[in-house]
Amino acid sequence: SSGINAEWPLRPGAEDMLSKLPEDYIPHQVKERINEMGALSSMNIFLKQEIDRMQRVITCVRGTLTDLKLAIEGTIIMSEKLREALDYIYDAKVPPTWSKISWDSSTIGFWFTDLLERNTQFRAWCFHGRPHVFWMTGFFNPQGFLTAMRQEVTRAHKGWALDQVVLNNEMTRYGKDDITAPPPEGVYVHGLFLDGAGWDRRNSRLIEPPAKVLSTPLPVIRIFAENQVAVYDPKMYRCPIYKKPRRTDLTFIATVNLKHNSQNENKWIMRGVALLCDIK
Repeated sequence: SSGINAEWPLRPGAEDMLSKLPEDYIPHQVKERINEMGALSSMNIFLKQEIDRMQRVITCVRGTLTDLKLAIEGTIIMSEKLREALDYIYDAKVPPTWSKISWDSSTIGFWFTDLLERNTQFRAWCFHGRPHVFWMTGFFNPQGFLTAMRQEVTRAHKGWALDQVVLNNEMTRYGKDDITAPPPEGVYVHGLFLDGAGWDRRNSRLIEPPAKVLSTPLPVIRIFAENQVAVYDPKMYRCPIYKKPRRTDLTFIATVNLKHNSQNENKWIMRGVALLCDIK
């Protein structure tokens, strides 16, 4: 366990995080905005759930950092739990009480930057209206986001049933800053990385990766829903999206179709080509 000397260099770090920590969401303000945008819309229900989870993280972090400050000043006693948090922060790691209710990160710096960026998207969506393009990486539950979009599209079409509506996608050539309006249907998503292949922007298709390049940022992708049976197309690679480089059932989100120029998709399957929300 770190001695008292180890605590002093930490203080500016903890205080710095405390000063940058976003303000709390005020429940009645959030509720008011969700009502204005449409309380029954599946996308707004999703947003509300995400904001609730974000608020839990903000509350937990503020509690830990405030108590740490008081304990280091000697105002309150340093408990076991606080001592553990202090050791983790001192080692630039995320305290378990934080990571348990949030997301994986290799260092506390990456984790805290994530917190700020995720929160920026939620605040903008809640108080300035639905974004034209979404950063899916910033959601606690990206599958829930795609399900909410499927529900939204299903409701917009008379006679469509949710269990028959499948995800589909098309690649754009845009970066996120080029998008000035939402798509006619579905969602624009940015911030995905292609792992194990390169991307031919002109022809919107998979190519050999450049030497020594591990991952390639993908342009904005439009993900939408269709009321039809998914048809196998040999010119398409069914590419899995994962939250993190660690590919497990827990980090799997969905599958999208990417064009390729090979005989069939086997080459890309063998290479394990995937899309990642996060490469850190």
